[in-house]
Amino acid sequence: MMITRRNPVIAALYLIVNFFSLAGLYLTLHAQFIAVLQILVYAGAIMVLFVFVIMLLNLGDERKLSDAISYKKTIAAGLSFGLLMELIYIFGFTNESLSESRFEKAAEIGTVESIGKELFTRFLFPFEITSVLLLAAIIGAVVLAKRKLD
Repeated sequence: MMITRRNPVIAALYLIVNFFSLAGLYLTLHAQFIAVLQILVYAGAIMVLFVFVIMLLNLGDERKLSDAISYKKTIAAGLSFGLLMELIYIFGFTNESLSESRFEKAAEIGTVESIGKELFTRFLFPFEITSVLLLAAIIGAVVLAKRKLD
């Protein structure tokens, strides 16, 4: 739906809906942490920035582009057909079996528990350095804001 809209604000809102559906796919894969990050970072922060930029640019309707689209549809159809043939070849003629152990191992990656274990065992030092860096940035922002108030 997003790519079919001429109004850029409506297209950006449809992209937010797309990000929420992607977060739903992450939830079906038992990757709760990644799903929450998807909503917070992409749908929350980045898309709000996109909508503000689009509104500030005050884009008008671009009707002149419709003439140039006619040959692009043919190119898109050809590329889509090529991709379909490639997928049929990959899934139809390969002997690679999908084992259950791959999926079980992949299901453990995106959970909050596994990410927490990795952060506080293997990546403890970089995690602490990052927290000190963020603390220094917060203190610097408070000091700079206090100077401007005085």
